[in-house]
Amino acid sequence: MAAKEESTTPVPIDDTDRAIIRALQIDGRMAYSKLGPEVGLSRAAVRQRVHRLIDGGVIEVVAVSEPLKMGYNVQAMVGIEVDGDVRAVSEALVKVDELVYVVLTAGRFDLITEVICQDSQQLFDIVNDVIRKAPGVRSTEVFTYMNIEKVVYSWGTG
Repeated sequence: MAAKEESTTPVPIDDTDRAIIRALQIDGRMAYSKLGPEVGLSRAAVRQRVHRLIDGGVIEVVAVSEPLKMGYNVQAMVGIEVDGDVRAVSEALVKVDELVYVVLTAGRFDLITEVICQDSQQLFDIVNDVIRKAPGVRSTEVFTYMNIEKVVYSWGTG
């Protein structure tokens, strides 16, 4: 999935917006009739605020899946060193469904990707047959997840 091209101009948010975001992080399907009183607004006012946050790109309300419960038992980060234009390699890799994100970085690697696979053979195939064959890829280093200790989606609301 490709990252959205959006403005990087910050959208001003206040404490009420943060309270809305916190509540939606707990229950993204919360009805406006329940959310409004929880944050001290009417149903109409909270609906307007939520739509402003969504339209401004501050939040997305989405289902978060659990890969392990869906049979995707192997997850890994892949550090990639690139010769030439890193953006060209990135453009090729964002089209690969198994790569859940592709990040241009500074440091040892030019790109870092996260891969979610059903098994180690699929991980091998993606790294060997897809990532390493992308024009401009010089080298890769795979960091297979042994255990995920923490995943947080609540940052930015404190």
